[in-house]
Amino acid sequence: MLDQMQQTWMLQTRRKLFGYACALCPDISTAEDLYQDALLRAMTANSQPDDPISYRVWLFRIMRNLWIDRLRAAGRLPVFEDAAAVEDLSNGHGADQAVNALAVRQAFQHLSKAHRDILALVDICGFSYAEAAQMLDVAQGTIMSRVSRARAALSAQMQEDKTVVALPLRRRAPKAGGRG
Repeated sequence: MLDQMQQTWMLQTRRKLFGYACALCPDISTAEDLYQDALLRAMTANSQPDDPISYRVWLFRIMRNLWIDRLRAAGRLPVFEDAAAVEDLSNGHGADQAVNALAVRQAFQHLSKAHRDILALVDICGFSYAEAAQMLDVAQGTIMSRVSRARAALSAQMQEDKTVVALPLRRRAPKAGGRG
């Protein structure tokens, strides 16, 4: 059972935990299931960490392990494709941003499991390199190189994807009396 402090830590972490589930899963309903299963496993655990940082790492590790178990059970990695949604969005207001967001998500889903996992932890959930290293039981330098390779792979995937709409670069106005 959770004590009051652990309930507080869980509430403080819930948004990032759900964001991590969304990053790992191909659709929202699967992410919701993974999120609920992770919370259930955490709430029914015989023991929980006693400090907020360890508790947060422990929660994300539970979710990651559940996700890996599901992938193994399914025998394959999920694929997210929704070209119809891209066409629907292109007719609306703010379509460029929506198309870009969908294209990034599609490119993200085409990355290897390892690349998705590390980018979800560091770039989406905001874990520090040290926290991610603790969660994955590897050295911090290993995390740094994995993140670098994963970002490069995402960039390459985005270059290959022809649905990405280039947004104009906005330049800041030069500061008075200085160079911009």
